Amino acid sequence: IYYALGLVAAYALGLTPLVFLFAGLIFAATALTYTEGTAMFPEAGGSSSFARQAFNEGAAFGAAWGQMLNYIITIAISAFFVPHYLGVFWEPLNSNPWDIIVGIGVVALIAMLNIVGIKEAAKLNIGLALLDLGTQVLLVLVGLLVVFSPTQVWDNIVWGVAPTWTNVIIGVTLAMIAYTGIETISNMAEEAQVPERTIPASIRATVITVLVMYALIPIVALSALPVTQQPDGSYSTELGTTYAGDPILGIVSQFGLTGTWQLVVEAFVGVLAATILVIATNAGVIGVSRLTYAMGSHRQLPSGIRRLHPRFNTPAVAIVIFCAIAALVMIPGQAVFLSNLYAFGAMLSFSIAHLAIIWLRWTR
Repeated sequence: IYYALGLVAAYALGLTPLVFLFAGLIFAATALTYTEGTAMFPEAGGSSSFARQAFNEGAAFGAAWGQMLNYIITIAISAFFVPHYLGVFWEPLNSNPWDIIVGIGVVALIAMLNIVGIKEAAKLNIGLALLDLGTQVLLVLVGLLVVFSPTQVWDNIVWGVAPTWTNVIIGVTLAMIAYTGIETISNMAEEAQVPERTIPASIRATVITVLVMYALIPIVALSALPVTQQPDGSYSTELGTTYAGDPILGIVSQFGLTGTWQLVVEAFVGVLAATILVIATNAGVIGVSRLTYAMGSHRQLPSGIRRLHPRFNTPAVAIVIFCAIAALVMIPGQAVFLSNLYAFGAMLSFSIAHLAIIWLRWTR
């Protein structure tokens, strides 16, 4: 949500809340598929593993590389937006080339942490994730009290014009990137305690939390930063223009705070958002390392790529290679391009996962 909100609002305008809700329903259906599949086959691989059990290695190969694309783009786009939120401290971080330079630095740092070992990178995640969730809840509560306006939310929509139906469809595809994470949960199945119980519980908790928050945050956002008609007749919202790179900071800017309080709140949100995006980058690297190991085990990658580090026992070669690719695709500095790549990879791997589970129901 820290970057998807601005990307989606640029296209979906006043229908942004409905677009996130529709994308969330697709996400919920995908989550049910992964819950069922992971409970049956608690192994790294996710949709690739499901496709192998249902069809053959060819289908598993396609699903695996779709997942790999997802992880690479998750790493790239999450790291790319870290400096945008840190721009509250130094404005040049909001634009090229500094957002690209710092983003690549974030990828390099996370790669090193994961080579040293996942435990060192994971111990911090739970506390930060809870802090993030608490902040989002507080943001929604304050927003509902301070800026929420049902009339404004309705007036943001000019049916068929702002947005056009074509842009609504584009918005739905971009919104899918806000729902990353299901593949990562699935790929950690082999390392989970009692995976047939803990993995479905994790996915259910994720779905409920994300659907509620991602339905409310866009409503607050479009109350704070409404859609307006420009002198040339076009429609836009500052959520998708001025604050496209840091939409949550855009919401906070409209809370009516002044002076030191405004600076403190913006600094807190900026640091927290940047930290959560670092965690998202880390989740992508974790996914790459586990998926690479699974793919190498089934000859979908050269065996040398899955080779473990002699000291740390982590897939260091794979982490370096795919983090380097993530850094390369970040260089053009085009967030929409990265989002479209993610949407393609998600469509491929998730569709294969759905088909695999349907086929397994009929044949087992």
